[in-house]
Amino acid sequence: MPKLSAGVLLYRARAGVVEVLIAHPGGPFWARKDDGAWSLPKGEYADGEDPWAVAQREFHEELGLPVPAGPRADLGAVRQPGGKVVTAFAVGADLDVTDTRSNTFEMEWPRGSGRMREFPEVDRVGWFPVARARAKLLAGQRTFLDRLMVLPALEGLNEGS
Repeated sequence: MPKLSAGVLLYRARAGVVEVLIAHPGGPFWARKDDGAWSLPKGEYADGEDPWAVAQREFHEELGLPVPAGPRADLGAVRQPGGKVVTAFAVGADLDVTDTRSNTFEMEWPRGSGRMREFPEVDRVGWFPVARARAKLLAGQRTFLDRLMVLPALEGLNEGS
């Protein structure tokens, strides 16, 4: 059975351009990576758990803020290159992300040093036009942007630059 993950792709429209909220992973491995490193706020869950409930929980854990109220659309599931299956939900709402606060994890760093250090699971979040988010997102999650842009609620809007 593949690992399962669920997340929220928050979107808003600004001056006819669709923007999405994505997260940059924390920790030393991702510190110097930008394009191709960002992700939807998401997390793993066990078979039988409700993906929407998991997506909301993980959004809150990674941003320190609840998923805002807004129209929701199921963007389906995508198998990532590593085999994990990610299910995503689009929610149309604005959110002030100046006060986000991620949960943390511990790992030995530097590797082999015997010292445990704490890192945020997400070190920053940002709103990006869909066109820019395509470059920022992990390749395996870009399909969710395609699915987002064909939603009837976004008809006539563009991806920006």
